[in-house]
Amino acid sequence: MKKETILSGIQATGALHIGNYLGALKQFVELQNSGTAECYFFIADLHSLTMPFEPKTLRANTLEAAAEYLAAGIDPEKSTLFIQNQVPEHSELAWIFSCLTSLGELERMTQYKDKSALRKQSINAGLLTYPALMAADILIYKPTSVPVGEDQIQHLELTRIIARKFNNKFGETFPEPKSNVQKPLRIKSLMHPERKMSKTGDEPLLISDEPEVLERKLKKAVTASEGQSSPGVENLMQLLAFFAPDTEVKQFESALADGSIKYSELKISIASHIGGHFAEFREKKKDLLANSKRLQEIMAEGAKKARATAGRTLQEVKEKIGLI
Repeated sequence: MKKETILSGIQATGALHIGNYLGALKQFVELQNSGTAECYFFIADLHSLTMPFEPKTLRANTLEAAAEYLAAGIDPEKSTLFIQNQVPEHSELAWIFSCLTSLGELERMTQYKDKSALRKQSINAGLLTYPALMAADILIYKPTSVPVGEDQIQHLELTRIIARKFNNKFGETFPEPKSNVQKPLRIKSLMHPERKMSKTGDEPLLISDEPEVLERKLKKAVTASEGQSSPGVENLMQLLAFFAPDTEVKQFESALADGSIKYSELKISIASHIGGHFAEFREKKKDLLANSKRLQEIMAEGAKKARATAGRTLQEVKEKIGLI
């Protein structure tokens, strides 16, 4: 039975937080280890260029993302892990796709509307053509399924439209990938539990945080009067459920129900369990970042593997559209 092909990317925008891990990375590792799919994972450094950036920060964030993927369990022997810009076939196919995509289709993208509204005086062309590069990222590996969050469904639908256009004009080439929509995890901001935890704004819980840092951040988390519940409390209980033993979760649930819960104890417990869960991860990440040469070699090897597939697809495309 032929394996399905799965592809996913993450932008190089700094250390991953608990929501990133539970909502995506954890599932990627499980999928890889199941042996049921050929997996491609990449760090989307080119996509990061659409927003203001500093070269040193971009470079550091890219290496940190690579180290975190590896430390969290992505195995370069089982999956193809690479940095986007090291596979230039992505950019070349993106140009071809941009010539098949209408301006109206690009301007309808919700993310373009939202981000350009915030930067009316400095909208770069990359922000508009971002979906063409995303389509190239995906279709060049001809995946059968693409794990996406709800905010990327529109971009994936445009990818399917681009695949359909190309196939109709030049012959069957690209499968239209299914959207494997990730069930949204409601990991909320500690300080503002009405919105998702994110890398911007108030301090998120990073999976690389030391236990004392986790405890300091959690102490600031909003809760409610002792013995009462609230969105903030529900968020903390959800975190406890992911990382603590069932017996301890039930103890805190009972205490919450009968009004005897102490939120200070709940926060200390969550910090302890999250810190313990990621202890090995933190050590692996430190080792990888301490040997950046080896880390870059691993990513270069992944890019070489990716280029073998991407090169075949691009050559097929060039022949079909008449490029010599």
